[in-house]
Amino acid sequence: MQVLEQIRDLRIARQAYAPADVGFVPTMGYLHAGHLHLVEQARRDNAHVIVSIFVNPTQFAPHEDLATYPRNMERDLHLLAEAGVDLVFAPPVSAIYPDDYNTYVEVGGVTEMLEGAARPTFFRGVATVVCKLFNIVQPTRAYFGQKDYQQTIVVRQMTRDLNLPVEVVVCPTVRERDGLAMSSRNSYLSVTERRAAPVLYQALIAARRHYQQGARDAELLREVMRNMLATEPLAKPEYVSVADPQTLQELAQVGDQGAVLSLAVRIGPARLIDNMLLEPRPTETEHRLKGDPHDE
Repeated sequence: MQVLEQIRDLRIARQAYAPADVGFVPTMGYLHAGHLHLVEQARRDNAHVIVSIFVNPTQFAPHEDLATYPRNMERDLHLLAEAGVDLVFAPPVSAIYPDDYNTYVEVGGVTEMLEGAARPTFFRGVATVVCKLFNIVQPTRAYFGQKDYQQTIVVRQMTRDLNLPVEVVVCPTVRERDGLAMSSRNSYLSVTERRAAPVLYQALIAARRHYQQGARDAELLREVMRNMLATEPLAKPEYVSVADPQTLQELAQVGDQGAVLSLAVRIGPARLIDNMLLEPRPTETEHRLKGDPHDE
């Protein structure tokens, strides 16, 4: 496994893989099983796999956790070597954003609500760094987790709008045994806070059950999520949402398009997000075939 820091070296190494397919997994490091699942899928789909490790400063607001974001490069590289990654791109900030840097990518519409409303500079930073990484790495396919659902919508919109020749592949959220979505920021939680954190998943499950039982009123589903979150004193909700799965506009009724349930909750120092898709017009057969093991 090669580990490269400079763009020119990455481009030279990347040329050695042509014309075979290259899968790309962009990360901010401090890897967990969710990242490794993306790597495994990329390995299945492509002849070569490149992973980037870069804590992107432009997606953090001044009051956010850039300085304290968890990092462990030695452990990350060990995990990626074991996973069969061909190349790791771990650039310094100066390589991605030199002193005279002054160009940014902004995606309209789908960035204006949910995470975009809570973190106004976030998606400009995400779109900019992903666009730059796509241009540097030139992957055939790029892999993202559904846990960051809005981010996947933004990246797909940017990729279409800018005619980038990259297939964006979204993989299911990887969860702990109690349902908590895996995230690097879970490391911020104390033992007590960690016990409280699965309430996010429980809120999503409760709303999905109501939907499966016939509920289509979106405000009712939001209220179900709020009520579940209220059972956990440590949970401080920022938003709960029942939205169109493509536009992310809030719904009054869940129709043929289905919906995406999403929420952001603070527990102690950690700001946790999660989501769940409601499939259009689910049938009893689909429920039995696609039931979640955590439903039991």
